[in-house]
Amino acid sequence: MPPKYDPQAVEAGRYNEWLQDGLFKPSGDKKAHPYSIVIPPPNVTGKLHLGHAWDTTLQDMIIRQKRMQGFDTLWLPGMDHAGIATQAKVEAKLREQGISRYDLGREKFIEKVWEWKDEYANTIKTQWGKLGLSLDYSRERFTLDEGLSAAVKKVFVQLYKKGLIYRGEYIINWDPQARTALSDIEVIHKDDKGAFYHVKYKFADGETTLDGKDYIEIATTRPETMMGDTAIAVNPSDERYKDVVGKKVILPLANREIPIIADQHADPAFGTGAVKITPAHDPNDFLVGNRHNLERINTMNEDASMNEKAGKYEGMDRFEARKAMVQDLQDQDLMIAIDPIVHSVGHSERTGVQVEARLSTQWFVKMKPLAEQALKNQTTDDKVDFVPERFEKTFSQWMENIHDWVISRQLWWGHQIPAWYNKKTGEIYVDEQPPKDIENWEQDKDVLDTWFSSALWPFSTMGWPDTDAPDFKRYFPTDTLVTGYDIIFFWVSRMIFQSLEFTGRRPFKNVLLHGLIRDEQGRKMSKSLGNGIDPMDVIDKYGADALRWFLSNGSTPGQDIRFTYTKMDAAWNFINKIWNASRYVIMNLGDMTKPTLPAEDQWDLADRWILSRLNKLIDQVTEQFDKFNFGEAGRALYDFIWNDFCDWYIEMSKETLNGDDEQAKQNTRNVLAYVLDQTLRLLHPIMPFVTEKIWLTMPHEGDSLVVASYPVTNAQFDNEKAESQMANLIELIKAVRNIRAEANAPMSSEIDVLIKTSNTELAHVFETNRDYIDRFVHPKALTIGADVAAPKLAMTGIITDAEVYVPLAELVDLDEEAARLQKEIKKFEAEVERAKKKLANERFVANAPAEVVESEHQKQAENEAKLQATKDRLTALQAEK
Repeated sequence: MPPKYDPQAVEAGRYNEWLQDGLFKPSGDKKAHPYSIVIPPPNVTGKLHLGHAWDTTLQDMIIRQKRMQGFDTLWLPGMDHAGIATQAKVEAKLREQGISRYDLGREKFIEKVWEWKDEYANTIKTQWGKLGLSLDYSRERFTLDEGLSAAVKKVFVQLYKKGLIYRGEYIINWDPQARTALSDIEVIHKDDKGAFYHVKYKFADGETTLDGKDYIEIATTRPETMMGDTAIAVNPSDERYKDVVGKKVILPLANREIPIIADQHADPAFGTGAVKITPAHDPNDFLVGNRHNLERINTMNEDASMNEKAGKYEGMDRFEARKAMVQDLQDQDLMIAIDPIVHSVGHSERTGVQVEARLSTQWFVKMKPLAEQALKNQTTDDKVDFVPERFEKTFSQWMENIHDWVISRQLWWGHQIPAWYNKKTGEIYVDEQPPKDIENWEQDKDVLDTWFSSALWPFSTMGWPDTDAPDFKRYFPTDTLVTGYDIIFFWVSRMIFQSLEFTGRRPFKNVLLHGLIRDEQGRKMSKSLGNGIDPMDVIDKYGADALRWFLSNGSTPGQDIRFTYTKMDAAWNFINKIWNASRYVIMNLGDMTKPTLPAEDQWDLADRWILSRLNKLIDQVTEQFDKFNFGEAGRALYDFIWNDFCDWYIEMSKETLNGDDEQAKQNTRNVLAYVLDQTLRLLHPIMPFVTEKIWLTMPHEGDSLVVASYPVTNAQFDNEKAESQMANLIELIKAVRNIRAEANAPMSSEIDVLIKTSNTELAHVFETNRDYIDRFVHPKALTIGADVAAPKLAMTGIITDAEVYVPLAELVDLDEEAARLQKEIKKFEAEVERAKKKLANERFVANAPAEVVESEHQKQAENEAKLQATKDRLTALQAEK
């Protein structure tokens, strides 16, 4: 092994070896418990970003651990056709060439989109490989493949026949660039500059007045829709307008009469209390129009240009028409005032253009019964468990207030709706297969919302609607879905209600929700801010394992994380520490063929201690993985590797390996190799490349860590006594080192160390481990006893059940030593006070595990003893002065 960790050399070719060996496929062991995950299919719109890297790294960690634990694991990959998003990308590319989709026609355009899909799907798979994702590519799916298309058709037809899919004319969100309908959650609201335009609507009879004026004042933010006005509404309780209800006004610019109606929609407290009603261009006005049987006049084309209903403004873009109408209103003395405002305006999530509310005939899913079924299921044993639990409330609230889902999209890329219209009669035919006399029918040109097909992803990818499909029977319902909290509405909720409707089961047992990756300043990464980070660039510099370590170690369910290169440097340094520690171990293993622990009676204190610490580590990491607390698992691994294994056990092993006792050397080699082997196994799900490289370099059994067994605790290793004794030894060593540092006495300088203790067991520990004390402290002389007297000029360390004196007559300043002891007193006082407050907290005592409460009592007692000993030493020192 080279002396420095080189991620490029370590990772090169490894992923292809794993693929060639078929290590990512299910084991096929029917006795093993199945565990399955379906990947949230990325859109074939471009490269993966850091959020994808985070999402898939967490999934890979879960599936790698379960595979090592003996589960029959399936992690199924795939991608989403992403209708509007992909079509928008391809259309933008064509526009650069001066071509539109209409120039090509539907079939040729679809060919172009498939070319795009193939290119970006290959890019995504390459990125998956660089991340080390252990996916079973033999089961890869695509939301437009043949099997998923069959599932989509079946679902549409069944919902239609059940009366849960219907076709109707409604106001919908319209993207005028993509020329398609949008669901509510595909609309992003942003603050835009606008204005309130105060316009005169004059009374038609020329006689009626209101407060002495011959008009009623209407304020609107959208004068371009005025040509579609069909009424003025006032609240029936508004006394100001009771005498004009039923009257008519002249619609400005159109010279058309429209009525004044009374409707609760008008808010007396807002503006003038009178509002124009435009049923074809506003969802609330649409409902008012239905109540009053008003005409619906659509004044815009699909591209948001004005149509023939807009009169002289026909052909103008909507915003050009606004300017022209405002000018005409001013010229005709119909504009009262223009008040600038900033207001929230809907924009298309995919194209970014301002959304229009447009009257349109669309296909809808009736959501109420499906939502009720999903909510009811959350009260059963088959419920979906949300992690963190608080997101179940987010899910439930949305389901309780859900609107019907507009599922038709005016696109060419996607699942074409399985509905045909008779060319002569207009009759609608809905079925999975086209009508036999197809020449008399025309298929609906629209496609289905992308989320309609991706909502079926957990079961359609397993072979449904064939309920006898082997994967469906074996791996559905899936176990865990990992995704961002931002798509609970888009995707998670839809998978739940579709799965319940068509399989009778939840789609997954757990849904682990993570947050967003933000930049160093906490901002969301975006193209506009120029703060996006390409995960492949990070891998090229630091390696996949370092990126994976950062993504897992900063991971708390449901929380955002911040990306910084400082954290990446720390991740690389940690792996380099593991590399160098492993290199030291391997260099000292000699001709060992496999690690074999010596008999328990041959373990020294360091052996007993590190094996007990390893046991605790295995227990903690396994527990935290099961809870999806990967950050806590990472912290436990970091502390064990850096502190217990590297700083202490490896350093202690050098004393034995440099000695003359061959049996002791062999014992230490085996413990070193065993602990390293087990640690690499625990680390493997997080950092697979470097652990595999090290493990294959050292003595091992098996072909790959990918399928090696995961560590389990061994009751024989539990040894609280050894942990306590080693803690005492470490505390002593640290105390003397601190004294050396305070006195500027380097390790090469000779010092005497005196330990005063009346605890015979502690004295025995120090006596029997003099070799370690010699190695780490370098005393010229070491004295241990109950009757040790404190030298007049000495520095003092207070440790558990003992006092440590280091005579440094020529270096010790009594005033400085007194000041140092006073600082120690304050430190111990703070610790005692902290423990007292914690133990006085009734909620802590009642809810914390008994061992945690007992530990706090023990810490309090130890710190009280240290506090008293330090005070006593300070008093003695002051007496010496």
